[in-house]
Amino acid sequence: MTTSVTLTVCFDAPFWVGVLEIAEAGEVRATRHVFGSEPTDAELYQFLLRHGTALLERAQANPAVPVETRHPVRHNPKRAVRLAAREAARVAQGRRSTASQEALRLELEQRKSSAAAESKRRKQDEAERKYALAQAKRKRRKRGH
Repeated sequence: MTTSVTLTVCFDAPFWVGVLEIAEAGEVRATRHVFGSEPTDAELYQFLLRHGTALLERAQANPAVPVETRHPVRHNPKRAVRLAAREAARVAQGRRSTASQEALRLELEQRKSSAAAESKRRKQDEAERKYALAQAKRKRRKRGH
């Protein structure tokens, strides 16, 4: 079983974004990290030394998306050259694979749902706190103090 890990850094206006993809057993897991300004090679190296493990753990925690396996189709050699050039241009521009895009979408949905649940819990706690303060204030007024 082979596992490949790739970190692709690309410009996703207005920030530079790193996309970490873990491909294993026909599945891809991905996560992204926003760098802000363009990171140099030395900064990327330091970032991976400091935060690489956490980034890998974050990617492993995300749901796996199956990668479509295509059976090789015999093409005209000229068509094969055009397809290879198109794929090389896609990689050069930093575009992510569709499987990693799907994995990032699933990660975003998970973060949204957990953030919404946390926000709802905080609002309920705040409402309960305000209600308790109002009850205490009402009791103080009733006592006449």
